[in-house]
Amino acid sequence: MSTAHTRRFAPAFNQTTLVILAGALILSAAMGIRQTFGLFIGPFSFDRGLPVTLIAFAIALHNLVWGFAQPFAGAAADRYGSTPVVAFGATTFAAGLGLSAVAPGGATLIVGMGLLVGIGVSCTTFGVVLPAVGRIASAQKRSVAMGLVSAGGSAGQVLLVPFAQGVRLHAGIAASLLALAFLMLLVAPLGMVLDRRPQVGTPVQPPPAAPLGQVLAQAARHRGYRLLTLGFFTCGFQLAFIATHLPEYLTLCHMPLGLGATALALIGLFNMAGSWGCGWLGGRFRQHHVLGWLYLIRSATIGTFFVLPKTSASVVIFAAVMGLTWLGTVPLTSGLVAKVFGTRHLGTLFGMCFLSHQLGSFLGAWLGGLVFDLTGSYSLLWEATVLAGLFAAMLHFPIDDRALSAPGAGSKSVSA
Repeated sequence: MSTAHTRRFAPAFNQTTLVILAGALILSAAMGIRQTFGLFIGPFSFDRGLPVTLIAFAIALHNLVWGFAQPFAGAAADRYGSTPVVAFGATTFAAGLGLSAVAPGGATLIVGMGLLVGIGVSCTTFGVVLPAVGRIASAQKRSVAMGLVSAGGSAGQVLLVPFAQGVRLHAGIAASLLALAFLMLLVAPLGMVLDRRPQVGTPVQPPPAAPLGQVLAQAARHRGYRLLTLGFFTCGFQLAFIATHLPEYLTLCHMPLGLGATALALIGLFNMAGSWGCGWLGGRFRQHHVLGWLYLIRSATIGTFFVLPKTSASVVIFAAVMGLTWLGTVPLTSGLVAKVFGTRHLGTLFGMCFLSHQLGSFLGAWLGGLVFDLTGSYSLLWEATVLAGLFAAMLHFPIDDRALSAPGAGSKSVSA
């Protein structure tokens, strides 16, 4: 009896594991590469004579393009599968990096690092990968599975930030970006693994799916979805500002050369534990409550780091604590959307929510450069990230996370 039971469920376990591993590798490449962009602000400015504002705008633009493209990438993956979407995204991402490597001026950099990278990231990150994981995992294990993928994806930040820094120091900006482009191309075929489905006998819960238009209308009326979407703006604002401008900020504070790259790598390292931990917590506690506490911890950490004297030890501690809260919002947010609306249109619904995140990312990266050019300081942005986190926490605690009873549920459950 036990042997038959094991044989029956082993294939499903293997399928889920393969999807988690493939998703983690895709996220590692895409998220790890984009976390290196802050390392190129100074070199682009000094070596190619580009203003910091323009470089920051190019980096910020890819966040904005990512946000606007994400609902379409998620909808395409929902309809056609992840295989063509990931392949297209990885190729476009690599093309953007290659164009940035040879960019003679600001316009080319904006097209490469801004437009093409933004489109590529939308097809190779959370809005495509996590829905694939959510559909193959059971409802009870979904939050943990999404947390595992997000945690595994952080390996790219740990490995690729020092890799990009090392190649840049020894061979220059162009060689570093071209090496990253090659790595991005290697993950293009992994979308085929994401399209695996549980075999017959696997416990799944495929409810009847409502039409996409009806689900979007439900989401627009759902107060919790609106609060979640608005709060996700803060996550993007905080993370993009820190990832883009922390290395330059530490240089201004007369910190040792290379400490910025070390801090970004530490954020990625501790995010591996943080993403898994947030996914684990989301499977045992109400996900919006975990999100609220996460934003409070972030604000306290950022505020403390800003007001205390800057030392190597304080930077390391800041990076570690921020890493524990870095991308834990993503499995919690996507898991909450899946809990309320189901997984059939998760790519589209999470993509709409993620657009808010990327609007925040655009402002965090761009305003950091603009404020610095105008004032010679990042102080206003550090203070803004603290206040934004407190505001986001207040938005998340009152969210109603009850699942819709059925497609097309009445206004009571939708608007509660």
